[in-house]
Amino acid sequence: MKTGPIRAILLATAAVTISASTFLRTQSLVAQDVSRSISGGGVFALGWTGQIDPSEARRGSTLENSKLTLDGSTLRVTTGPASNYWNPKNVASGNYTVKATFNEPKFMNLNDHPHPYGLFIAGNDMGTSNSTFLYCAAYGNGEFIVRGFGPAPFQMNGYGASAPSVNKATSAGSPVTQEIAMSVTAETVSCSINGSVVAKYPKSDLVAPGKLKSTDGVYGIRFAHNTEGTVTGLAVSK
Repeated sequence: MKTGPIRAILLATAAVTISASTFLRTQSLVAQDVSRSISGGGVFALGWTGQIDPSEARRGSTLENSKLTLDGSTLRVTTGPASNYWNPKNVASGNYTVKATFNEPKFMNLNDHPHPYGLFIAGNDMGTSNSTFLYCAAYGNGEFIVRGFGPAPFQMNGYGASAPSVNKATSAGSPVTQEIAMSVTAETVSCSINGSVVAKYPKSDLVAPGKLKSTDGVYGIRFAHNTEGTVTGLAVSK
């Protein structure tokens, strides 16, 4: 009996079944991972403003669907759509380092998988459809992401990479803290998390058509959608 054709048919059927199953699982995750709308949202930190991602705006979200407050010197963020916040007075130029400490008090409290939060630098035309900036953000599972808008989004390290220095929450609902810094020199731009450099790029790879206009610009904070946390110690140094 010749089994070759039958075996080929069975393998092909199995591949289609697995592919369909994977597609359905992916579609299910996407369907579940829509941005929430935070009650009483808006920007309630004196001097601060914000902007949500263009993809969020196209789905009908607004900045008022996320929330930023200032409690003493602590910034508190709850999203909603992925949101970027800044004070227009916070501008860095030349060689500099921007740093801050991010605390996620309850890991994955508003989602069923890790979402990142971190710093952005080099903000130009912020609050407009032409805004350009670069961010480095950490996930509470030990991963990080470096990504920018120029004004279309561009990836530097994909959607997440592991690094030993990125802290991991012990479980969902437990706290996790990350100290994030972004540094600019005459030749490079780097991101450090908890004291270790996790990514470094030639400045010429970033200040280029379709990417950043300059490494000079506004700096601030970024939280992905459906995430909450606090930010302390936001500062710039030369």
